[in-house]
Amino acid sequence: MSNHCQVTGASPSFGNNVSHSHRRTRRRWDVNVQKKRYWVPSLGRTVTLTVSPRGIRTIDKHGIDAVIADMRARGERF
Repeated sequence: MSNHCQVTGASPSFGNNVSHSHRRTRRRWDVNVQKKRYWVPSLGRTVTLTVSPRGIRTIDKHGIDAVIADMRARGERF
């Protein structure tokens, strides 16, 4: 499973480590994702999502039913 948020689609970004002598090596910034379980009344069951903090705030703002409907429209599996 890749390290991305199922709600916002945030994925790792890539760049360079730059040393004092300006030698560059590749690195990546991982997304702060957590597994969260939500009760979805429209489905009548719990759903486990891999979400970032921004995804959690989106669910808190819009509601889990609206977010699940949007994810289904995109074809996301959960």
